[in-house]
Amino acid sequence: MKKNLETLCVQAGWTPKKGEPRVLPIYQSTTFKYETSEQMARLFDLEDSGYFYTRLANPTNDAVAAKINALEGGVGCVLTSSGQAANFYAIFNICEAGDHFITANTIYGGTYNLFGVTLKKLGIECTFIDPDWDDERIEAEFRPNTKCFFGETISNPGGNVFDIERFAKMAHKHGVPLIVDNTFATPINCRPIEWGCDIVTHSTTKYMDGHATQVGGAVIDSGNFDWEAYGEKFAGLTTPDESYHGLTYTKTFGKQAYITKLVTQLMRDLGSIPAPQNCFLLNLGLETLHLRMPRHCENAQRVAEWLEKNEKVAWVNYCGLKGNKYYDLAQKYLPNGSCGVIAFGLKGSKEEAIRFMDNLDFIAIVTHVADARTCVLHPASHTHRQLSDEQLLEAGVRPDLIRLSVGIENCDDIIADLEQAMKKM
Repeated sequence: MKKNLETLCVQAGWTPKKGEPRVLPIYQSTTFKYETSEQMARLFDLEDSGYFYTRLANPTNDAVAAKINALEGGVGCVLTSSGQAANFYAIFNICEAGDHFITANTIYGGTYNLFGVTLKKLGIECTFIDPDWDDERIEAEFRPNTKCFFGETISNPGGNVFDIERFAKMAHKHGVPLIVDNTFATPINCRPIEWGCDIVTHSTTKYMDGHATQVGGAVIDSGNFDWEAYGEKFAGLTTPDESYHGLTYTKTFGKQAYITKLVTQLMRDLGSIPAPQNCFLLNLGLETLHLRMPRHCENAQRVAEWLEKNEKVAWVNYCGLKGNKYYDLAQKYLPNGSCGVIAFGLKGSKEEAIRFMDNLDFIAIVTHVADARTCVLHPASHTHRQLSDEQLLEAGVRPDLIRLSVGIENCDDIIADLEQAMKKM
Protein backbone atom coordinates (compact mmCIF):
# COMPACT_ATOMS: atom_id res chain seq x y z
CA MET A 1 0.00 0.00 0.00
CA LYS A 2 1.09 3.56 -0.67
CA LYS A 3 2.18 5.35 2.50
CA ASN A 4 2.23 9.03 3.40
CA LEU A 5 5.46 10.85 4.24
CA GLU A 6 4.78 10.75 7.98
CA THR A 7 4.51 6.98 7.91
CA LEU A 8 7.58 6.64 5.68
CA CYS A 9 9.62 8.68 8.17
CA VAL A 10 8.85 6.12 10.86
CA GLN A 11 8.41 2.87 8.96
CA ALA A 12 10.30 2.89 5.65
CA GLY A 13 13.61 1.14 5.07
CA TRP A 14 13.59 -1.52 7.79
CA THR A 15 10.88 -4.19 7.81
CA PRO A 16 11.79 -6.84 10.41
CA LYS A 17 10.72 -10.44 9.91
CA LYS A 18 9.70 -12.94 12.58
CA GLY A 19 12.07 -12.80 15.53
CA GLU A 20 14.13 -9.88 14.15
CA PRO A 21 14.72 -6.65 16.11
CA ARG A 22 11.97 -4.06 15.81
CA VAL A 23 14.53 -1.23 15.86
CA LEU A 24 17.05 -1.03 13.01
CA PRO A 25 20.20 -2.81 14.23
CA ILE A 26 23.74 -1.55 13.78
CA TYR A 27 25.65 -3.97 11.57
CA GLN A 28 29.05 -2.99 12.91
CA SER A 29 31.05 -5.26 10.65
CA THR A 30 33.40 -4.60 7.78
CA THR A 31 32.91 -8.01 6.18
CA PHE A 32 30.21 -10.62 5.55
CA LYS A 33 30.69 -14.39 5.27
CA TYR A 34 29.89 -16.65 2.30
CA GLU A 35 30.03 -20.42 1.90
CA THR A 36 31.87 -20.69 -1.41
CA SER A 37 34.37 -18.74 -3.47
CA GLU A 38 31.91 -18.72 -6.37
CA GLN A 39 29.31 -16.87 -4.25
CA MET A 40 31.83 -14.14 -3.51
CA ALA A 41 33.01 -13.96 -7.13
CA ARG A 42 29.44 -13.39 -8.36
CA LEU A 43 29.11 -10.44 -5.99
CA PHE A 44 32.30 -8.85 -7.34
CA ASP A 45 31.05 -9.33 -10.90
CA LEU A 46 27.71 -7.63 -10.01
CA GLU A 47 25.89 -10.83 -10.98
CA ASP A 48 24.36 -11.23 -7.51
CA SER A 49 23.31 -8.71 -4.88
CA GLY A 50 24.41 -9.00 -1.27
CA TYR A 51 26.85 -7.77 1.31
CA PHE A 52 30.54 -8.51 1.36
CA TYR A 53 32.34 -5.29 2.39
CA THR A 54 30.89 -2.26 4.14
CA ARG A 55 32.69 0.21 1.86
CA LEU A 56 30.29 -0.91 -0.88
CA ALA A 57 27.19 -1.86 1.10
CA ASN A 58 26.04 -2.39 4.67
CA PRO A 59 22.56 -3.47 5.90
CA THR A 60 22.22 -0.56 8.36
CA ASN A 61 23.30 2.00 5.79
CA ASP A 62 21.10 0.50 3.09
CA ALA A 63 18.00 0.53 5.29
CA VAL A 64 18.42 4.25 5.95
CA ALA A 65 19.17 4.91 2.28
CA ALA A 66 15.94 3.08 1.38
CA LYS A 67 14.00 5.33 3.78
CA ILE A 68 15.42 8.52 2.26
CA ASN A 69 14.80 7.16 -1.23
CA ALA A 70 11.16 6.50 -0.33
CA LEU A 71 10.79 10.01 1.08
CA GLU A 72 12.18 11.63 -2.08
CA GLY A 73 10.41 9.27 -4.48
CA GLY A 74 13.53 7.99 -6.24
CA VAL A 75 14.63 4.65 -7.65
CA GLY A 76 17.83 4.45 -5.62
CA CYS A 77 19.80 6.23 -2.92
CA VAL A 78 23.41 6.08 -1.74
CA LEU A 79 24.57 7.50 1.59
CA THR A 80 27.92 9.27 1.82
CA SER A 81 30.19 10.44 4.62
CA SER A 82 29.09 14.10 4.27
CA GLY A 83 26.94 16.44 2.24
CA GLN A 84 30.06 17.66 0.47
CA ALA A 85 30.87 14.09 -0.55
CA ALA A 86 27.30 13.69 -1.84
CA ASN A 87 27.57 16.76 -4.08
CA PHE A 88 31.00 15.71 -5.29
CA TYR A 89 29.80 12.20 -6.15
CA ALA A 90 26.65 13.49 -7.86
CA ILE A 91 28.75 15.61 -10.23
CA PHE A 92 31.79 13.34 -10.62
CA ASN A 93 29.61 10.35 -11.49
CA ILE A 94 28.87 11.95 -14.87
CA CYS A 95 31.69 14.49 -15.30
CA GLU A 96 35.36 13.90 -16.03
CA ALA A 97 38.37 15.93 -17.16
CA GLY A 98 37.39 18.16 -20.08
CA ASP A 99 33.73 18.39 -19.05
CA HIS A 100 31.70 21.40 -17.93
CA PHE A 101 28.61 22.02 -15.81
CA ILE A 102 26.47 24.96 -14.71
CA THR A 103 25.44 25.92 -11.19
CA ALA A 104 23.54 28.65 -9.42
CA ASN A 105 25.98 31.09 -7.81
CA THR A 106 23.93 31.27 -4.60
CA ILE A 107 24.99 27.85 -3.34
CA TYR A 108 26.70 27.09 -0.02
CA GLY A 109 30.25 28.45 0.24
CA GLY A 110 31.85 25.03 0.70
CA THR A 111 30.11 23.75 -2.43
CA TYR A 112 31.11 26.93 -4.28
CA ASN A 113 34.76 26.14 -3.53
CA LEU A 114 34.32 22.45 -4.38
CA PHE A 115 32.93 23.35 -7.79
CA GLY A 116 35.06 26.39 -8.58
CA VAL A 117 38.42 25.30 -7.16
CA THR A 118 38.75 21.57 -6.43
CA LEU A 119 36.88 20.22 -9.46
CA LYS A 120 38.82 22.66 -11.63
CA LYS A 121 42.00 20.87 -10.50
CA LEU A 122 40.45 17.66 -11.83
CA GLY A 123 39.84 19.28 -15.21
CA ILE A 124 36.12 19.89 -14.71
CA GLU A 125 35.02 23.45 -15.40
CA CYS A 126 32.04 25.10 -13.75
CA THR A 127 30.11 28.22 -14.78
CA PHE A 128 28.29 30.11 -12.01
CA ILE A 129 25.07 31.78 -13.10
CA ASP A 130 22.63 34.05 -11.32
CA PRO A 131 19.24 32.26 -11.17
CA ASP A 132 17.58 35.64 -11.60
CA TRP A 133 19.02 36.04 -15.10
CA ASP A 134 16.60 35.56 -17.97
CA ASP A 135 16.50 32.25 -19.86
CA GLU A 136 18.40 33.55 -22.88
CA ARG A 137 21.36 34.71 -20.80
CA ILE A 138 21.54 31.43 -18.84
CA GLU A 139 21.10 29.22 -21.90
CA ALA A 140 24.03 31.01 -23.54
CA GLU A 141 26.26 29.33 -20.91
CA PHE A 142 25.47 25.79 -22.10
CA ARG A 143 28.25 24.16 -24.14
CA PRO A 144 28.57 20.90 -26.10
CA ASN A 145 30.49 19.43 -23.13
CA THR A 146 28.02 20.63 -20.46
CA LYS A 147 26.96 17.61 -18.38
CA CYS A 148 24.52 18.92 -15.75
CA PHE A 149 22.86 21.88 -14.03
CA PHE A 150 23.01 22.28 -10.22
CA GLY A 151 21.09 24.34 -7.66
CA GLU A 152 19.77 24.34 -4.08
CA THR A 153 16.04 24.26 -3.32
CA ILE A 154 16.65 26.93 -0.67
CA SER A 155 20.08 28.49 -0.89
CA ASN A 156 22.48 28.44 2.04
CA PRO A 157 22.84 31.01 3.55
CA GLY A 158 20.85 33.48 1.46
CA GLY A 159 17.47 31.75 1.62
CA ASN A 160 16.70 32.17 -2.09
CA VAL A 161 14.19 29.75 -3.64
CA PHE A 162 15.30 27.86 -6.76
CA ASP A 163 12.77 27.63 -9.59
CA ILE A 164 13.09 23.86 -10.03
CA GLU A 165 10.58 23.41 -12.84
CA ARG A 166 12.07 26.26 -14.88
CA PHE A 167 15.61 24.95 -14.65
CA ALA A 168 14.59 21.32 -15.16
CA LYS A 169 13.01 22.28 -18.48
CA MET A 170 16.09 24.30 -19.41
CA ALA A 171 18.50 21.48 -18.51
CA HIS A 172 16.44 18.90 -20.42
CA LYS A 173 16.25 21.19 -23.45
CA HIS A 174 20.05 20.96 -23.58
CA GLY A 175 20.15 17.22 -22.91
CA VAL A 176 21.50 17.26 -19.35
CA PRO A 177 20.08 16.34 -15.92
CA LEU A 178 19.15 18.80 -13.18
CA ILE A 179 20.73 18.11 -9.77
CA VAL A 180 19.12 19.79 -6.75
CA ASP A 181 20.45 19.94 -3.20
CA ASN A 182 17.29 19.64 -1.09
CA THR A 183 18.96 19.90 2.33
CA PHE A 184 17.07 22.90 3.73
CA ALA A 185 13.58 22.05 2.46
CA THR A 186 13.81 18.28 3.11
CA PRO A 187 11.29 16.00 1.35
CA ILE A 188 8.75 16.99 4.01
CA ASN A 189 8.42 20.45 2.44
CA CYS A 190 9.57 19.83 -1.14
CA ARG A 191 10.16 16.79 -3.37
CA PRO A 192 12.21 18.15 -6.31
CA ILE A 193 11.70 15.01 -8.42
CA GLU A 194 8.00 15.88 -8.68
CA TRP A 195 9.03 19.15 -10.37
CA GLY A 196 11.33 17.59 -12.97
CA CYS A 197 14.59 17.30 -11.02
CA ASP A 198 16.64 14.23 -11.97
CA ILE A 199 19.05 13.80 -9.05
CA VAL A 200 18.61 15.01 -5.46
CA THR A 201 21.38 15.48 -2.90
CA HIS A 202 21.33 16.11 0.84
CA SER A 203 23.56 16.97 3.70
CA THR A 204 21.88 14.57 6.12
CA THR A 205 23.87 16.33 8.84
CA LYS A 206 21.19 19.02 8.88
CA TYR A 207 17.42 18.64 9.36
CA MET A 208 17.32 14.93 8.53
CA ASP A 209 19.50 14.21 11.56
CA GLY A 210 18.11 17.20 13.42
CA HIS A 211 20.27 16.83 16.53
CA ALA A 212 23.84 17.50 15.31
CA THR A 213 25.01 14.00 16.18
CA GLN A 214 26.42 12.74 12.86
CA VAL A 215 27.85 13.98 9.56
CA GLY A 216 26.47 12.46 6.38
CA GLY A 217 25.09 12.95 2.90
CA ALA A 218 22.80 11.31 0.36
CA VAL A 219 22.41 11.07 -3.42
CA ILE A 220 19.00 10.04 -4.77
CA ASP A 221 18.32 9.24 -8.43
CA SER A 222 14.85 9.76 -9.88
CA GLY A 223 15.49 7.18 -12.60
CA ASN A 224 13.81 9.56 -15.05
CA PHE A 225 16.73 10.90 -17.07
CA ASP A 226 17.26 9.03 -20.34
CA TRP A 227 21.03 8.52 -20.43
CA GLU A 228 20.78 6.39 -23.57
CA ALA A 229 19.20 9.28 -25.49
CA TYR A 230 22.47 11.18 -25.05
CA GLY A 231 24.75 8.16 -25.12
CA GLU A 232 27.86 9.89 -26.48
CA LYS A 233 27.67 12.59 -23.80
CA PHE A 234 27.28 10.08 -20.96
CA ALA A 235 29.58 7.36 -22.22
CA GLY A 236 30.49 6.30 -18.68
CA LEU A 237 26.94 5.01 -18.30
CA THR A 238 26.15 3.90 -21.83
CA THR A 239 29.37 2.19 -22.99
CA PRO A 240 31.24 -0.83 -21.57
CA ASP A 241 33.09 -0.37 -18.27
CA GLU A 242 36.38 -2.23 -18.61
CA SER A 243 36.81 -2.32 -14.83
CA TYR A 244 33.74 -4.59 -14.73
CA HIS A 245 34.48 -6.91 -17.66
CA GLY A 246 32.79 -4.69 -20.22
CA LEU A 247 29.48 -4.30 -18.37
CA THR A 248 27.30 -1.42 -19.60
CA TYR A 249 25.33 0.20 -16.76
CA THR A 250 22.29 1.37 -18.70
CA LYS A 251 21.86 -1.98 -20.42
CA THR A 252 22.38 -4.09 -17.30
CA PHE A 253 20.69 -1.95 -14.63
CA GLY A 254 18.21 0.24 -16.52
CA LYS A 255 16.84 2.98 -14.27
CA GLN A 256 19.35 1.96 -11.58
CA ALA A 257 22.32 2.72 -13.87
CA TYR A 258 23.39 6.03 -12.32
CA ILE A 259 23.22 4.83 -8.70
CA THR A 260 24.90 1.50 -9.49
CA LYS A 261 27.80 3.27 -11.21
CA LEU A 262 28.14 5.65 -8.28
CA VAL A 263 28.58 2.72 -5.88
CA THR A 264 30.62 0.37 -8.01
CA GLN A 265 33.03 3.01 -9.31
CA LEU A 266 33.17 6.01 -7.00
CA MET A 267 32.46 4.36 -3.66
CA ARG A 268 34.70 1.46 -4.63
CA ASP A 269 37.61 3.80 -5.46
CA LEU A 270 37.08 6.78 -3.13
CA GLY A 271 35.26 5.17 -0.21
CA SER A 272 33.39 8.14 1.29
CA ILE A 273 31.03 5.95 3.28
CA PRO A 274 29.14 6.77 6.47
CA ALA A 275 29.72 4.57 9.51
CA PRO A 276 26.82 2.24 10.40
CA GLN A 277 26.66 3.96 13.80
CA ASN A 278 26.14 7.30 12.06
CA CYS A 279 23.38 5.86 9.90
CA PHE A 280 21.67 4.48 13.01
CA LEU A 281 21.69 7.98 14.52
CA LEU A 282 20.46 9.48 11.26
CA ASN A 283 17.55 7.05 11.23
CA LEU A 284 16.48 8.20 14.71
CA GLY A 285 16.37 11.75 13.39
CA LEU A 286 14.39 10.78 10.32
CA GLU A 287 11.69 9.21 12.50
CA THR A 288 10.74 12.68 13.80
CA LEU A 289 11.52 14.77 10.70
CA HIS A 290 7.83 15.18 9.88
CA LEU A 291 7.19 16.51 13.40
CA ARG A 292 10.16 18.85 13.61
CA MET A 293 9.94 20.61 10.25
CA PRO A 294 6.53 22.23 10.87
CA ARG A 295 7.80 23.56 14.22
CA HIS A 296 10.97 24.94 12.62
CA CYS A 297 8.86 26.72 10.00
CA GLU A 298 6.30 28.01 12.49
CA ASN A 299 9.01 29.46 14.74
CA ALA A 300 10.98 30.91 11.82
CA GLN A 301 7.89 32.60 10.41
CA ARG A 302 7.22 34.33 13.75
CA VAL A 303 10.85 35.36 14.15
CA ALA A 304 11.04 36.67 10.56
CA GLU A 305 7.92 38.77 11.10
CA TRP A 306 9.39 40.12 14.34
CA LEU A 307 12.70 40.97 12.65
CA GLU A 308 10.91 42.67 9.77
CA LYS A 309 9.27 45.10 12.20
CA ASN A 310 12.39 45.71 14.30
CA GLU A 311 13.91 49.18 13.87
CA LYS A 312 17.45 47.85 14.28
CA VAL A 313 17.08 45.41 11.37
CA ALA A 314 17.99 46.69 7.90
CA TRP A 315 16.53 43.83 5.86
CA VAL A 316 15.14 40.29 6.13
CA ASN A 317 15.08 37.51 3.53
CA TYR A 318 12.65 34.73 4.40
CA CYS A 319 10.42 33.37 1.67
CA GLY A 320 7.46 32.98 4.02
CA LEU A 321 7.08 36.76 4.30
CA LYS A 322 4.45 38.29 2.05
CA GLY A 323 6.14 40.72 -0.29
CA ASN A 324 9.37 38.72 -0.21
CA LYS A 325 11.06 38.34 -3.58
CA TYR A 326 10.69 34.55 -3.38
CA TYR A 327 7.24 34.41 -1.81
CA ASP A 328 5.44 33.29 -4.99
CA LEU A 329 8.02 30.59 -5.72
CA ALA A 330 7.73 29.42 -2.12
CA GLN A 331 3.96 29.17 -2.45
CA LYS A 332 4.50 26.98 -5.52
CA TYR A 333 7.25 24.68 -4.26
CA LEU A 334 6.96 25.04 -0.48
CA PRO A 335 3.30 25.63 0.34
CA ASN A 336 3.57 23.94 3.75
CA GLY A 337 6.63 25.90 4.84
CA SER A 338 10.24 26.26 3.78
CA CYS A 339 12.75 25.81 6.59
CA GLY A 340 13.96 27.41 9.80
CA VAL A 341 16.82 29.44 8.30
CA ILE A 342 16.48 33.23 8.05
CA ALA A 343 18.94 35.65 6.45
CA PHE A 344 18.91 39.22 7.76
CA GLY A 345 21.11 42.26 8.21
CA LEU A 346 21.39 44.74 11.06
CA LYS A 347 21.71 48.49 10.70
CA GLY A 348 25.22 49.53 11.54
CA SER A 349 28.70 48.14 11.08
CA LYS A 350 30.01 44.60 10.78
CA GLU A 351 31.46 45.01 14.27
CA GLU A 352 28.00 45.76 15.66
CA ALA A 353 26.63 42.60 14.04
CA ILE A 354 29.40 40.61 15.71
CA ARG A 355 28.68 42.32 19.04
CA PHE A 356 25.03 41.37 18.67
CA MET A 357 25.92 37.71 18.19
CA ASP A 358 28.40 37.74 21.08
CA ASN A 359 25.66 39.04 23.41
CA LEU A 360 23.20 36.23 22.69
CA ASP A 361 22.35 33.97 25.63
CA PHE A 362 21.25 30.45 24.55
CA ILE A 363 21.35 31.09 20.80
CA ALA A 364 24.79 29.73 20.00
CA ILE A 365 27.41 30.84 17.48
CA VAL A 366 28.22 27.60 15.66
CA THR A 367 29.25 26.49 12.17
CA HIS A 368 26.33 24.10 12.10
CA VAL A 369 22.84 24.93 10.91
CA ALA A 370 19.40 23.32 10.75
CA ASP A 371 19.04 21.32 13.93
CA ALA A 372 16.79 21.43 16.98
CA ARG A 373 18.79 24.22 18.65
CA THR A 374 18.67 27.83 17.50
CA CYS A 375 22.05 29.02 16.27
CA VAL A 376 23.59 31.95 14.44
CA LEU A 377 26.49 32.63 12.11
CA HIS A 378 28.08 35.52 10.18
CA PRO A 379 28.84 33.79 6.83
CA ALA A 380 31.22 36.45 5.47
CA SER A 381 33.41 35.96 8.55
CA HIS A 382 32.91 32.22 8.93
CA THR A 383 31.60 29.71 6.34
CA HIS A 384 32.26 31.95 3.32
CA ARG A 385 35.40 33.76 4.49
CA GLN A 386 37.46 31.95 1.82
CA LEU A 387 35.57 33.83 -0.92
CA SER A 388 36.66 37.20 -2.28
CA ASP A 389 34.44 40.27 -1.80
CA GLU A 390 33.35 39.93 -5.43
CA GLN A 391 32.53 36.23 -5.00
CA LEU A 392 30.59 36.97 -1.81
CA LEU A 393 28.37 39.43 -3.63
CA GLU A 394 27.93 37.01 -6.56
CA ALA A 395 26.85 34.33 -4.09
CA GLY A 396 24.37 36.70 -2.47
CA VAL A 397 26.36 36.90 0.76
CA ARG A 398 26.32 40.51 1.83
CA PRO A 399 28.90 41.68 4.39
CA ASP A 400 26.12 42.29 6.94
CA LEU A 401 24.28 39.00 6.34
CA ILE A 402 23.50 37.05 9.52
CA ARG A 403 22.28 33.47 9.15
CA LEU A 404 19.84 32.60 11.91
CA SER A 405 18.81 28.96 12.14
CA VAL A 406 15.63 28.90 14.21
CA GLY A 407 15.24 25.79 16.33
CA ILE A 408 12.27 24.13 17.98
CA GLU A 409 12.51 25.83 21.39
CA ASN A 410 9.74 28.09 22.70
CA CYS A 411 9.52 30.90 20.15
CA ASP A 412 8.94 33.57 22.81
CA ASP A 413 12.30 32.64 24.33
CA ILE A 414 14.04 32.84 20.95
CA ILE A 415 12.65 36.32 20.30
CA ALA A 416 13.51 37.45 23.85
CA ASP A 417 17.13 36.40 23.36
CA LEU A 418 17.37 38.28 20.06
CA GLU A 419 15.79 41.35 21.65
CA GLN A 420 18.09 41.51 24.66
CA ALA A 421 21.16 41.12 22.42
CA MET A 422 20.02 43.93 20.13
CA LYS A 423 19.56 46.26 23.09
CA LYS A 424 23.26 45.86 23.86
CA MET A 425 24.38 46.94 20.37
